Amino acid sequence: MARKLAEVTTSETTTEDLSAQVATLRQDMSALTELLGEFGKAKSAELAESTKEKFETLRDDTRARAALATEAASDQAAQLHSQANDFVKNQPATAMGVAAGIGFLIGFMSGRK
Repeated sequence: MARKLAEVTTSETTTEDLSAQVATLRQDMSALTELLGEFGKAKSAELAESTKEKFETLRDDTRARAALATEAASDQAAQLHSQANDFVKNQPATAMGVAAGIGFLIGFMSGRK
């Protein structure tokens, strides 16, 4: 590492001493640069892993919520289908009248331009 300040301030400082100190500073700067690079790579890998874990957790939660929503929609559709079947069985004449009215309405609207 670099020499102490007391050693440098002596009156016997020569060009060789200065060159040696500059070389030592260069080595120290190189070591620091390498250390900072390794630190940056480690932090980058740590951040990437953390982000990946958060993404996977969010993805799994979203899939679970979507599955629950799909199941709820399927149950509701089955319930509506059952209600429609019961209505047709219990009141066939009314169901035929409603179907004819809807058919007439659709035909009337599609025929007009």
